Amino acid sequence: MDVPSTRVSKGVARLGRRHRFFLQMFLICLLLLVSFALPLGFNRLTILWQIVMVLLLVLNLGEPGTVPGATRLTDRSYRALGLAALLSQTVWVLTPLSLRHTGVPVLGLWSLFVAWSTLRLVQVIAQEKQVNGRVLMGAAAGYLMLGLTAGLLFSVLETVQPGSFNSIHHNGGQLLVPRHMPGLGVQQVWELDFVRLNYFAFVSLTTVGYGDILPVTPLAQIASVSFSVIGPIYLVIVMGLLISRLTSQEVNEAVELAAARAAEDEELSG
Repeated sequence: MDVPSTRVSKGVARLGRRHRFFLQMFLICLLLLVSFALPLGFNRLTILWQIVMVLLLVLNLGEPGTVPGATRLTDRSYRALGLAALLSQTVWVLTPLSLRHTGVPVLGLWSLFVAWSTLRLVQVIAQEKQVNGRVLMGAAAGYLMLGLTAGLLFSVLETVQPGSFNSIHHNGGQLLVPRHMPGLGVQQVWELDFVRLNYFAFVSLTTVGYGDILPVTPLAQIASVSFSVIGPIYLVIVMGLLISRLTSQEVNEAVELAAARAAEDEELSG
């Protein structure tokens, strides 16, 4: 068996899987954003797309050999954390608002899982030798994932501590869950509309700050500031990686062109 050719074929196959993952993640994140814009009721498709997003991350970033330097133990731990985050979200979505503390595990598990996923995604992008459309989609998917995660965490926080966020769009400033409403205990979490909190999440991530929605409680304020810091840091890191790859591409192309011209000159002179 030709060992070098086998390694090359494995490398090509791994590159293809990686690029498919970039495309799939980008499309799922776009579907999530579009689903939020659908009429109330249809926008609950976001729950389905969030499940698909987690499964994509677990199956691709948790696959052995995908992340440089990762051991089997860390890969298994990552997959277990992803499934635990997904389970906690499912329990939270299906419970009534009276059981507010079911959202607490979501805050912790999703924060850890997405932080680890972002780190792994950056490590995977760093393996790319050339920048193309799929690589750009992977980088954009990571940014969208951070915004969507911020929206989920803000939504959970508002159900755990009603009044964490105030809005000028609603009477009394209550954004999602009024503090006093008859029958609040029987209302299900999945019946709520999380559109404006996801909008505020991207406003925070991009550091735009329109001021129509305000974090009120200390925890909500710290969460908003955290994502306002995380967004630019992610852009700086990923842009640095992409620019370095583009620069090396141009250098390699120039070297290859110079070598080809030198070979032509030798043939003509010979």
